[in-house]
Amino acid sequence: MSDTQKDWFELWFDSPLYHILYKNRNQEEANNFIDNLVSYLNIQQASILDLACGKGRHAHYLADKGNEVVGIDLSERSIKHANATYQLPNLEFYVHDMRSPFRINYFDYVFNFFTSIGYFNHLPENEKVFEAMHNGLKENGHILIDFMNAEKVIHNLVPRENKTIDGYNFYIRKEVANGKIIKHIQIEKEEKIWMYKEEVQALMQHHFHTFLNNTGFSLVKEFGDYQLNPFQAKLSDRYIVLAKKN
Repeated sequence: MSDTQKDWFELWFDSPLYHILYKNRNQEEANNFIDNLVSYLNIQQASILDLACGKGRHAHYLADKGNEVVGIDLSERSIKHANATYQLPNLEFYVHDMRSPFRINYFDYVFNFFTSIGYFNHLPENEKVFEAMHNGLKENGHILIDFMNAEKVIHNLVPRENKTIDGYNFYIRKEVANGKIIKHIQIEKEEKIWMYKEEVQALMQHHFHTFLNNTGFSLVKEFGDYQLNPFQAKLSDRYIVLAKKN
């Protein structure tokens, strides 16, 4: 497939420039979130799928706690990094599209962290992800999806942002269009210019409820931040949904 035929996320997430822009994401915050989840769900030696695992740091953290963990991601570059960096007998990484089933009736939990869904052109494609998660779970298994609070993000949208990282100048323009929150990203260094974009569907609470209902899940709990406080539509930083396979 040529670059012109690829979706934006296939190009951007597999670019080393993506990892430069987001390299300062807070690992401590992520680990605390996972600690809170493990405690809340009383996870002990569970089988876990980290869906859209990126470079694998969160999957590794879960595996380090004694769980059997598989990380899957569409980015070949990220999975290559994960396999080279994190090597434990209870940890595996594979290149895989989240819309397709991966192992059937296998996992106790499927985790989807840090707004890693909603990248598609059409809403029903998200249901393919939920169907694949449903297929992958054991009976009474759980999913947890950590998404932005789209309502708050739209309300507080900053149209333009510029930053310099490792000598690369990032010029970012944000807009809301066609039901998506879109980032246009222009990157410059030494007279070279790269252009990328991010398009994330502005999925609201009711969208997730529909996906759950249509694919055989029951809502268990909704959280609004990484401390697992209750979700408040206008105030919460995150929309984190926990659901159980029917």
